[in-house]
Amino acid sequence: MAAKEDLYTKVTPRRQRQNRPGTVKHGSNLDVLLSMGFPKTRALKALVSTGGRSVQAACDWLFSHVDDPFLDDPLPREYVLYLRPSGPLLHQLSHFWQQSRVTCGKNKAHNIFPHVTLCQFFMCADGKLEALCEALQSTVGQWRGRFPSPLPLQLYTSSNFIGLFVDEQVAEVLKTFASDFSTEAATKADVRVEPHKKQLHVTLAYHFQPDHLPALEKLAKGVDVSLGCDWLAVLFSRDIRFANHETLRVMYPYAPQNEDELELVPGDFIFMSPVEQNSTSEGWVYGTSLSTGLSGLLPENYINRADECDTWVFHGSHSFLSCASPSASGGAVGGLCDGLLDGRLLDDRSPGEPSSINVICQPMQVLRVNSQSRLPKRTLFVCRHGERMDVVFGKHWLSQCFDAKGRYIRTNLNMPPSLPARSGGYRDYDKDGPITVFGATQARLVGEALLESNTVIDFVYSSPSLRCVQTAHNILKGLQQEGNIMIKVEPGLFEWTKWVSGTSLPAWIPPADLAAANLSVDTTYRPHIPISKLTVSESYDTYISRSFQVTREILTDCKNMGNNVLVVAHASSLEACTRQMQGLTPQNSKDFVQVVRKIPYLGFCACEEQGETGVWQLVDPPILPLTHGPNHSFNWRETLLQD
Repeated sequence: MAAKEDLYTKVTPRRQRQNRPGTVKHGSNLDVLLSMGFPKTRALKALVSTGGRSVQAACDWLFSHVDDPFLDDPLPREYVLYLRPSGPLLHQLSHFWQQSRVTCGKNKAHNIFPHVTLCQFFMCADGKLEALCEALQSTVGQWRGRFPSPLPLQLYTSSNFIGLFVDEQVAEVLKTFASDFSTEAATKADVRVEPHKKQLHVTLAYHFQPDHLPALEKLAKGVDVSLGCDWLAVLFSRDIRFANHETLRVMYPYAPQNEDELELVPGDFIFMSPVEQNSTSEGWVYGTSLSTGLSGLLPENYINRADECDTWVFHGSHSFLSCASPSASGGAVGGLCDGLLDGRLLDDRSPGEPSSINVICQPMQVLRVNSQSRLPKRTLFVCRHGERMDVVFGKHWLSQCFDAKGRYIRTNLNMPPSLPARSGGYRDYDKDGPITVFGATQARLVGEALLESNTVIDFVYSSPSLRCVQTAHNILKGLQQEGNIMIKVEPGLFEWTKWVSGTSLPAWIPPADLAAANLSVDTTYRPHIPISKLTVSESYDTYISRSFQVTREILTDCKNMGNNVLVVAHASSLEACTRQMQGLTPQNSKDFVQVVRKIPYLGFCACEEQGETGVWQLVDPPILPLTHGPNHSFNWRETLLQD
């Protein structure tokens, strides 16, 4: 393999394509991609670039990179192995990150999450990644029971650096672990890994203004390093082409006016090299898109600085305390959003990260059936929840809205004035976020439309997710039935648990606490599928069967007691709760995901029972569609006070 310096000299955005054969088998996902006709080099690159999440994610990546000049060039990616804290210590460090940013602004430490570096960045060919991950898993397995716990950390400060250093003797033990991983990587994957030789530490702040030192030092002294922590061995990768580039996030859409300009989509990332900026006009920069691989000129005021690690790909984490790894290999940093709306995150939800979608709330074409005048029939309405906070404000919205004492303070008018208290603390909002003010407005408009259409709702069922309960509550407000119809919280209506990040389900707010927060929730309702029956990372077949079962049982319960049932749940529910009710067989998971991606916030469908046959059919909903475009955050200082 060529030296890293030689590879860097070869990769420029304007480089011509090169065709070289791919190598090495990459498992069943690769076989599927090859059977679809994709060349091996492309298929491997797509799988690695999407963290091996799924065939669908790889296909989306390939389609978006069809004009990428590097698509057929098997350049290796750069990898790094970190120790990442979890548990109480992570909360302390995250709080420091938040407070230091609020107090003193962003410094270089904010570019990457809290970590201890175990090795230098190293290169690995796409076809060798599977073996590399096996080497890490094997090494961690050998070290369970030997890993030093707790890890002794000592605070160190200087004029431009603040960090927590690992005790020297213990650091030598960690370096031995890194050396063992290096040996395993060489043996199993033929990959050369250089263990980190410098002092091991967690960087808290560096490259900050000198007058910020007292404030940062005071905050650092507040970090309780004695708190419990399970250190995780975590593997990340980045595109070698952009290792020395600045990472920027697209804030506003831009349609190219000339051939040398780059199309911008909000939520995408742009890589910018200082070398490429010499010949650009004032106000314009030259960059490369993460989502397409294309390069071109773009207006500088359409992008903002992003954190370096925002574009890294996650390839797995392993606990030294538990035999079950917190996260298996496969997925971008962050979690799967239930609507699967971000092409990069056909995942759950980055992590993170602003979605690049326009929310167009209209029924899918496949749901349209000719409507006729008819007598009232039993009707099942299924509706997706409203606009969610973590998609609008990003995965770090908690750090923006909660102070040191865990008190909620909204920082944008689209954030709700208050949030329900949670017995587990505000961190539970990370997996169970609320809807925005616009989300509540969307829901109320749907309720008002149902009222205007003289549609009577007899029963309302909701997924346990807070965003769904809040949406159902606001629909009832629009219907002027708030307090008259009570929401039955049904865990069986929760989305496919495979889309939940981490190793546990969200800690949902109990019905009694929801009612105490003035939400119209039935505290006496006994669910058909209790939370204890839900499992993490269930199979697609299990999710489809669960959705069909709970829908059928809900309709059976309501029979002869009312005609119309409203289910407020997730984007996937519109398909999962109605397809088998029509006597149709479930779609395969790939086609299912394609349908789900088209369902926006407050997507609404209607399914009618055909006589007493037990067969149901999709019909036109009684309300008009709802379209909602994005409205970006406006900073008058940055916009109006420019020189």
